[in-house]
Order: sequence, then C-alpha cells, then structure tokens
Amino acid sequence: MVLTKEELISSLQNEVRILLHLISKVDRKQLDYRPTPKQRSTIELLRYLTLMGPALIPAIKTGTFDGAAFGAAQATANAMNFDQVVAAIEKLSSSYAEQLGAFSDADFRGQIDMFGQKASRGSHLVFLLVSGHAAYRTQLFCYLKSCGRDELNTMNLWGGMDAPMQAAN
Repeated sequence: MVLTKEELISSLQNEVRILLHLISKVDRKQLDYRPTPKQRSTIELLRYLTLMGPALIPAIKTGTFDGAAFGAAQATANAMNFDQVVAAIEKLSSSYAEQLGAFSDADFRGQIDMFGQKASRGSHLVFLLVSGHAAYRTQLFCYLKSCGRDELNTMNLWGGMDAPMQAAN
C-alpha cells in the first residue's frame, strides 16, 4: 500500500477536520439551500456525510455492500437535525481510527470487486473514502459560496482554516 495505515487514518481525520471547519460556516437559515431541485440540500449533504465512510468501510472490509444496512443508516441520518449531524461528524475521526485500525496489512492488499471495480481494499478506501470526502467537502464549499460566503477561499477548502490568500509572486 502506498499509504501506511496511520497515514490513511490521518488523511481521513484531516478530511473530518476540514469538513467541521466548513460546517462551522453554515448559516442554519440556509440548511435547505439546494443549487437545483434535484441536488441535495445542504442538510441532506451533511446527513449523507455522517454515513458515507462508516457505511463504506465495512463493505470494503468484507467485499460486500450491504444495501439493507446502508438503507437503515441512511434512515437514521435522514432523521438527524443539524446539531445531531455535527455531533455525528465529530465522531468520524475516532470511528475511522477504530474501523481502519482493525485492518491488517493483508486486508489492505486483498483484492475485491466493489461497485464493478476490481482493486485492493486499500485502493478502494482511498478512491471511495478519501476522494469522496474531498469531493463532498468541495460541494459544501460551493454551496457556502453560493449562499453568499464570499470571504471563504482556498485556505478554507483545502487548509480547513480562516486565512487570507497569499499573493502570487
């Protein structure tokens, strides 16, 4: 595996940290914002993020996606209010450490077919989980910008911090 287990966990924990930073910028009055009628609203996007990783890791571990378990997790997430969503996302860092800490090196290298893609479990974790976090936090960032948060910049999206942009030399 290109990343060590510790590096993968750290990468996911950093994604959670950045996500929580962006969530702190959400105006509760705009939780129902959606760019187009068929896209998720802000609260729907955040609810999905409470279950994406925790539902994908067992599927990648076993090589089998449990649609019923995912549906149950989705129903639980869909019933969450904003404060419950934030609390659930805050728990992701420790959840990722616990879930992925149980993987052995052989587990990461083991080949599975997930969603029509044959690859190692480690590869699936990076492409589905790490990339998923990056994509969905970017979506949240775009929602925030569309809702008037003009002060947000690249540092918010990629650094998870409020900081002025550095001038290009």
